[in-house]
Amino acid sequence: MNSILLTGADGQLGWELARTLGPLGEVHACARTHLDVTNADAVREVVARLKPDVIVNAAAYTAVDRAESEEVSAMLVNARAPRLLAEEAEKLGAWLLHYSTDYVFDGAKRAAYREDDEPNPLSAYGRSKLAGEQAIVAAASRHLIFRVSWLYGNHGNNFLRSMLELGAARDAFGVVADQQGAPTWHRLVAEATAIVIGQLRSAAHPRSVSGIYHLTCSGHASWFDFAQAIFDAYEPSRRPTLMPLTTEQYAATAQRPRNSVLANDKIRAKFGIVMPSWRDALALCANEARAFAVPRPGRRA
Repeated sequence: MNSILLTGADGQLGWELARTLGPLGEVHACARTHLDVTNADAVREVVARLKPDVIVNAAAYTAVDRAESEEVSAMLVNARAPRLLAEEAEKLGAWLLHYSTDYVFDGAKRAAYREDDEPNPLSAYGRSKLAGEQAIVAAASRHLIFRVSWLYGNHGNNFLRSMLELGAARDAFGVVADQQGAPTWHRLVAEATAIVIGQLRSAAHPRSVSGIYHLTCSGHASWFDFAQAIFDAYEPSRRPTLMPLTTEQYAATAQRPRNSVLANDKIRAKFGIVMPSWRDALALCANEARAFAVPRPGRRA
């Protein structure tokens, strides 16, 4: 029977993956309490015991600002753990699917970044994710690295949830308006992952598809644009006044790229995956919240 090992199942993306990958085979969804990916002995034991044909690594250190003072911890999760998983995948001849970030780029490019553009991360978080990419490429012949951006959804800790919580508590607040990216619903990343896995299992020449892929919604927005669209889509009972801020005014601990928009041409060409616009995806996410009565701050029952 086809077997999938999923790490980081308690994260927002992992939560979606655990529910989306089920039809593809037996999914062993491991939260951090079940498998600490920084524990080499534990990783090797689990992989050797389960013998998955696909490993999906959704475990990640994602606290961008905190990573500036905890770079060692970020490296353990985002670089050392992927290397361990890559080595174990190689022993089995298994596929390793891993998620990286738009923050491997410095934002100096005016157009959308392509997979072969030179990375130049500005933050400790970005450096740790780039190190993870490099470790996987070096250790695993069957690998796919998906660079995602600005993930959000109705579950987990993310920008969408933060905006709704702030809107319920404050009459007005500022949002950064001079950083551009592609807000991406994590449900769509999980669904695209499932499609890719289905194709990998029938691929005649796996090395021809191994590599790095950008996987984001199409279009682009600033954080300010995204925040406005969230309140339009979710229609909370109280809507705050949003004030545009510059990056300098917001004064975050970690430096972010001004432009981190990613081009999706490669994943379309190799796997036929066409991602919707970020606005259309946000509308679908809001519809899900209404359909399943997901609790939303600021919304009266």
